[in-house]
Amino acid sequence: MRNKTVTFVSIFILSFISMPSQADIYKYVDKYGRVILTDKPAHSGYKQLVKTWKGWEERKAVSKNYNWVKNQKKFDPTIRSVAKIYKLPHALLHAVITAESSYDPNAISRAGAVGLMQLMPETAKQYGVSNRRDPKQNIYGGSRYLRYLLKLFKNDLSLALAAYNAGEGTVKKYGNKIPPYKETRNYVNKVIKYYKKYRSSMS
Repeated sequence: MRNKTVTFVSIFILSFISMPSQADIYKYVDKYGRVILTDKPAHSGYKQLVKTWKGWEERKAVSKNYNWVKNQKKFDPTIRSVAKIYKLPHALLHAVITAESSYDPNAISRAGAVGLMQLMPETAKQYGVSNRRDPKQNIYGGSRYLRYLLKLFKNDLSLALAAYNAGEGTVKKYGNKIPPYKETRNYVNKVIKYYKKYRSSMS
């Protein structure tokens, strides 16, 4: 595959269309403010882009110095307590939190989702969360939302997770199927993988 690098001009959007659907896309902003897109990054300054229901976003990275295992143990009692209240497997909540924030209560996405379970402002308000950075409130709100989605999609875990990531309206738009977004499909697979792992390792 030949390298396809373009600069930010009027064909910015077309550059995405011209790239093979299976190719990873990377973005780099040079010192002149020009945006360069390519499927073969020349150095570590390029940031990988993923297609989400919100549009193209830079892939979230977790600091190498961040101790997520320590936070996993720290928040485990709260996660188990909330899981009992909403009749959810605690391993499932752990899986969602791992995929969403790696247990970072201060995590913020480019779309504005905040906290352990990455709540958007509207979702937080709907489920009584006044402080999205508060771990306990965030877990309560995210768990209530997940419980609602499971009921909405008749306990179909894959669809509930897809809706948690892309929005329930998006799942309905595609005929109650996982939306054709790479980020959403990867998210569902990731959470289910973590869920299976935690279900066997967490008593």
